[in-house]
Amino acid sequence: MKRLHYYLLNGGIDVMTSKTLDHFLKENLDDLKERGLYNEIDPVEGANGAIIKIDGRELINLSSNNYLGLATNERMKEAAIEAINEYGVGAGAVRTINGTLDLHVKLEEKLAEFKGTEAAISYQSGFNCNMAAISAVMDKNDAILSDELNHASIIDGCRLSKAKIIRFNHSDMEDLRTKAKEAKESGQYNKLMIITDGVFSMDGDVAKLPEIVEIAEEFDIMVYVDDAHGSGVLGKGAGTVKHFGLSDKVDFQMGTLSKAIGVVGGYVAGKQSLIDWLKVRSRPFLFSTAVTPADVAATIKSLELITNSTELQDQMWENSRYLKEGLKKLGFEIGNSETPITPCIIGDENTTQKFSKRLNEEGVYAKSIVFPTVPRGTGRVRNMPTAAHTKEMLDNALAIYEKVGKELGII
Repeated sequence: MKRLHYYLLNGGIDVMTSKTLDHFLKENLDDLKERGLYNEIDPVEGANGAIIKIDGRELINLSSNNYLGLATNERMKEAAIEAINEYGVGAGAVRTINGTLDLHVKLEEKLAEFKGTEAAISYQSGFNCNMAAISAVMDKNDAILSDELNHASIIDGCRLSKAKIIRFNHSDMEDLRTKAKEAKESGQYNKLMIITDGVFSMDGDVAKLPEIVEIAEEFDIMVYVDDAHGSGVLGKGAGTVKHFGLSDKVDFQMGTLSKAIGVVGGYVAGKQSLIDWLKVRSRPFLFSTAVTPADVAATIKSLELITNSTELQDQMWENSRYLKEGLKKLGFEIGNSETPITPCIIGDENTTQKFSKRLNEEGVYAKSIVFPTVPRGTGRVRNMPTAAHTKEMLDNALAIYEKVGKELGII
C-alpha cells in the first residue's frame, strides 16, 4: 500500500523514499527557507547576455561571469558549428583511450602560450581541475597552506588529497610567513604547497602574489594559483600571474574556460613534467570523457580573440569603473574590489534576499549571495559588469538600485 500511495502522489511516477530521508529533507529545507538561505534557481530563456529573459520578462543581467560577452560571440559560434560538422557532438572516450582529438592538443598548446608556460592540460571544468591537480601531487604526508577565503573547489581538492590543511588569514602575509616557517621547520611534511585564488570571487580583491612567491621561495614551497576570475580579466587577458610578471615563479596556474573565456572547461598550466604527471595521475582526466569538440573549437577561437585585441577588456574595465562609481555615490557598501566583481554588501540574509527580489521585479537580475557561499551576516548582491553592457543599461540599473535601496532603507 505504501508504494502505491507514493506512486499516486507523484503522478504515476514510482518513487520510494525512507521516512528518515523525508524527515531530514523537510526539516533542513524548511530551516534554510526561514533563515533566507534557500537558493531559488531561475531558468534563463535564451542566451546569457547583457539582457536576459526570465519568466517572459527582460532583465538587465548583472549576475553573469561572462566578463567579455564572449558566450554569445558570433565567431565562436561559427567555430563550434564547424567543429560539430567535422568531429561530431562528443569526443567519444576518455582522453587516455582515444578521446584526445587533435583539437584538444591544439587547445592545450594555445593555453600554454596564453599563460606563458611550457605546457597545459585541459579538464571538463574548473572544479575538476582543483579536484584533479591538488590530489595528484599532494598526499597525507604533505601540508597545504590555504587562504581562508579560497573557493570551495580548492577546499574540496585539498580534502581529497588527505594532506594537512593549514589555513592562513585572508591575504595576511605575516600570518602566512609564520605558518610556512612553522610547517617547514617542523620536519613533519614531505612537501608543502601554498594555494590561493588569484581573484577572490566574492569580494573582487587580488591575491598578493609577489609576497606569496617570496615566502614560497624562502621556504622551498610550491605555489598554486586558481585564476578562475583572473583569466581574461587581468594581465591583458592572460591572468593574475601574468599581471604580476610571475609566470616563471608559479608552479600551478589553474583556471576556468567558462567565465571570461565564455565557453566551458578548465585547465592547469605549468612545466612539461607537471603536465605529464597530471596526464597519468589526475583522476578526472583519466576517468571522464573529454570536452566536446564544439566547446574546444569555441575556446580556441576565444583565446585568439583575447590575445589579438584588448578592446573587450578595455570596455569591461570602463563599465566596471562606471558602475562602481555610481553605486558608491548612491551610498552602497561595495567593499574594496580591484576587479569588475562589484558586491553590494547588505549583511542580513533575509534583507539581502528581499533586496535581490525587488531588483528583479524592477528589471535588474542581480542574484543574492548568502551563507555558505559567504560568511554569515555578510549577505550581498554581487554585480558583474561586462563588456557587453551599454552605458544606458548601467544607468537604468543604477536608477533601479537607488529606488529599491531607499525603499528598503539600505541607503
